[in-house]
Amino acid sequence: MELIKRILRVIRANLNSLIGGAEDPEKILEQAVLEMQENLVQLRQGVAQAIATQKRTERQAAAAQSQTEEWYRRAQLALQQGNEPLAREALTKRQAYKETTTALFSQIEQQNEIVARLKKDMRSLELKISEAKTKKDMYIARARSAEASYRLQEMLGGVSTTSSLSAFERMEEKVLQIEAQSEAIAQLSSDDLETQFTSLESNDVDTELAAMKVQVFKQSENTQHKILTEES
Repeated sequence: MELIKRILRVIRANLNSLIGGAEDPEKILEQAVLEMQENLVQLRQGVAQAIATQKRTERQAAAAQSQTEEWYRRAQLALQQGNEPLAREALTKRQAYKETTTALFSQIEQQNEIVARLKKDMRSLELKISEAKTKKDMYIARARSAEASYRLQEMLGGVSTTSSLSAFERMEEKVLQIEAQSEAIAQLSSDDLETQFTSLESNDVDTELAAMKVQVFKQSENTQHKILTEES
């Protein structure tokens, strides 16, 4: 029994140390949600920048595509006028713009993938934040309940079921003892009252006996007097 008490003392000491040294669960959860929201803001900014870059690349690709077509038209014009060297230079320019256009469109495809991935990550983070906010209140309530339960047990002094039952048994014994004493006193009072009535009844018998003696004595005297009178 003493060993169990020592173990309970050690457990309570460890719990006190844990609760006393632990961070506030509410602050931890609030900070976690705040960090997630800050990450979401940064991710949204990243998505916006990626989309802006993609739009700029699309404009550059469209411009390069337009220049490719324009230099092809110029090469045709120079060739129609019999200026083959000028037509060759125009086609050289067109080739350069054509390569730029191809590179830009390839870059646009990569940017599309990046934007799609960033948007997916953003939606996923938004869902996680929503779930975190929903669970936060639940976890805070559970933490408060657990701490309140522990504090209540600590206030009760760690009273065990065995000791509680023993206390009830001791109180029952005391109540039974008091009831027995009360019954004994009542019995003694009743016996004393009965004795007093018995004493009174005894006195009545003695009185009645004395009266009967007087009556018998008077009857005896009357009888003797009657006999004497007859003899005379």
